[in-house]
Amino acid sequence: MTPALLPVHLDDEPAEAYRTQLRHLQRLAGDAVTWLPGQHVRDAVPAEAAAVVVPDMNGRAYRLLEDFRRIEVPILVVTSEFGTVSMWDWEIRDFLRRRGVGTVAPTSLQEFTDVCRALRTKQNLASGVMLAYQDDLGAGKQPDIFKRFFWWEDSCVDALSDSFGVTVERRSYRELAARAAAVSPARVAEHVARLGTSMPMAGVSTPARDAALQLYVALSDELDETPGVIAAGINCLNESATSNTTPCLAWNLLFEERGLMWGCEADLTSMITQYLTYESLHVPVMMSNLYPFLMGGAALQHERIPYFPDVADPQDCVLAAHCGFFGVVPQSFATEWTVRPRVLEIVDPDAHALDARFATGDTTILKLASTMDTVTLASAQLDDYAQYSDSDCLNGAVLRVADGPRFVERLPSHHAVLATGDLSRRFEVVASVLGLAVERI
Repeated sequence: MTPALLPVHLDDEPAEAYRTQLRHLQRLAGDAVTWLPGQHVRDAVPAEAAAVVVPDMNGRAYRLLEDFRRIEVPILVVTSEFGTVSMWDWEIRDFLRRRGVGTVAPTSLQEFTDVCRALRTKQNLASGVMLAYQDDLGAGKQPDIFKRFFWWEDSCVDALSDSFGVTVERRSYRELAARAAAVSPARVAEHVARLGTSMPMAGVSTPARDAALQLYVALSDELDETPGVIAAGINCLNESATSNTTPCLAWNLLFEERGLMWGCEADLTSMITQYLTYESLHVPVMMSNLYPFLMGGAALQHERIPYFPDVADPQDCVLAAHCGFFGVVPQSFATEWTVRPRVLEIVDPDAHALDARFATGDTTILKLASTMDTVTLASAQLDDYAQYSDSDCLNGAVLRVADGPRFVERLPSHHAVLATGDLSRRFEVVASVLGLAVERI
């Protein structure tokens, strides 16, 4: 669905400056949006408008405060031919902001593009479906850990629906596993031939490979039968006895082929955080466990590692690892990528995991808070990768944040979404369109 933008003018009749800038915006936005007929800012905003755009600001804005206050959709101030706010409009924006009228003002063409994508993301969420495959929550492996998670609560599902309009559909993991087991060898062989050497594997047995592809085919069939699915997750660790495989390879293939967001352990808040970030900014994203060095033995014991890497300022460092490696990273996002045998003992011997890496350098750590109105965000550096033999961390990422103690205190979850690049400014801009606050930690 393409969001509809409503251009508004402040003068009684559209001035030439308004018409000229509107033509620039239509050219710059391309087919990312549709344009409604322009109107005066005092006129009622039609229901189909995703946002209002002010192509030409002037001093009349000071006398139209009440008209701006009546607008309930995002107000975009894009007043230069470069797809940005004009510097001369900062004073008007400040006047409006201090009187309760927020505006969105891109400072680059990239930010204007991000805003257009974020409007589409917000619109698509309202008709989107998230699938969560699970049966006996917390009753399987490691129940003392898994019974603690908010994403399994009905209140989490209700909050997602209330905040974004998205529908969460819970399905049986047992039924999915049975459907996967019934996938014919011929269908598996078809995908083996199709993928060929584009799917590097090391040490993965033929039965393990085939089981992974059977689950991929079963999920593909379910997606074909269910319109509007934007993300899916499986309670794959806690209920690992249900299946002889893990969904890691399936999530990779389904993202590459369909753009489907995934959720390890059926983590709904990670799934929607990934969706919001990727669909708005089009940057590499993934989810992983965070182990701040400050957590000491509690983190070391869980990953079965003897010590953290020897680094400067260890109190500001975090190890990111999930299921033995860095986590589920789509091939197109990775600098290195291989399917390997399972590492965790709680999954089936024929299960697998992805050994993959993000690019080192600027990285952003994000997570939607349980209130569904705030995204916590931390700028970080991905310094290096750490390997520990005979452990649950054969290849984890070492991240550095600005203030480790504050980071630990403000973290909303052990699961977090990592995105490549320093996205602080870009995400704050789209958050204002998505109706979210940003809390820097």
